[in-house]
Amino acid sequence: MPVSQSEESGPEALPAFAVVPGAQVNAVLQGREKHVIDVVEAAYRLHGAGSTVNPPSYFLRFPDRPDARIIALPASLGGESPVDGLKWISSFPGNITSGLPRASAVLILNDPATGYPFACLESSVISAARTAGSAALAAQVLGRERGTRPRRAGFVGTGLIARFVHTYLAAAGFEFDEIGLHDLDAGHAGRFEGYLQESGHGGRTVVHSRAEDLIRSSDLVVFATVAGEPHVSDPAWFEHAPLVLNLSLRDLSPEVVLSAVNVVDDVEHCLKANTSVHLTEQFTGNRDFLAGTLYDVLTGKLRPESGSPLVFSPFGLGVLDLAVGSYVYDEIARAGELHAVHGFFDELDRYGKSRAAARRP
Repeated sequence: MPVSQSEESGPEALPAFAVVPGAQVNAVLQGREKHVIDVVEAAYRLHGAGSTVNPPSYFLRFPDRPDARIIALPASLGGESPVDGLKWISSFPGNITSGLPRASAVLILNDPATGYPFACLESSVISAARTAGSAALAAQVLGRERGTRPRRAGFVGTGLIARFVHTYLAAAGFEFDEIGLHDLDAGHAGRFEGYLQESGHGGRTVVHSRAEDLIRSSDLVVFATVAGEPHVSDPAWFEHAPLVLNLSLRDLSPEVVLSAVNVVDDVEHCLKANTSVHLTEQFTGNRDFLAGTLYDVLTGKLRPESGSPLVFSPFGLGVLDLAVGSYVYDEIARAGELHAVHGFFDELDRYGKSRAAARRP
């Protein structure tokens, strides 16, 4: 909840506004991955129960920069601590060539009682954390339904999201005998291999030059690329029935999707913007290939069948960003470390009178 800029109460209290930089966000989230997974699960349960508003994301695209986009994710999260807000996240794949991360983001939190924004948080880390938390939760829940724990993981794409996902999988108790890596840039795969060594991974690490070799040798496959269209099209690569975390959403062809049991985070959100499941809907003319949602699995409504590849495709819901962002804000406020911007809202009288003058007898 927002913290007032004054000690006044009632209608005379000034709306508060704080800026939360990335260093503070990291300080809150690092080492609390298991709790973030719980926060993500709680948000999914609220969403599945109808206690959220999560309209379609809006994509700002550029004719002169077709590979770049900025996405607006408005959302409202209910429950015991309701909050409204908006994530504004850019994806500029060209940044990678200069060593700059592909994505940058801010998250605005709004007071549901007044509508006033009360915080702006650096959100690339929040976005990565909620994505990784969602992935780790899905791996836990779907793996438990299958009755098996993957021992060989493979990462297609070895950037920041892949690093966060590995961190969250480790926090969730996953230990891998082998981790495979594949990236179009061998240097990126090499640096990720170095990260794994520093993180304490005790098993083998194998860098694959071909995605096929990685997929065929992995029980758990994580797609974390910047692919704009399918590049994996042979269902035979998945004949050993791995669990697939389709985080980048556009790597798999309709043929691969149709060969798998498919679970999404939200049907309407996933089946748009030419994601793999959206292309599959266009290809088939129906949605019969979808088994259900992660909420269905969490509540026992869906028990995914074994013996086929199991693909989890999360579009990424704005309510997850609100849940993790609110957690970060509350922790910083509780520690008394918010950077308040006093006087951020200036025109607080409808007729231009100063507050002081308005209170004079």
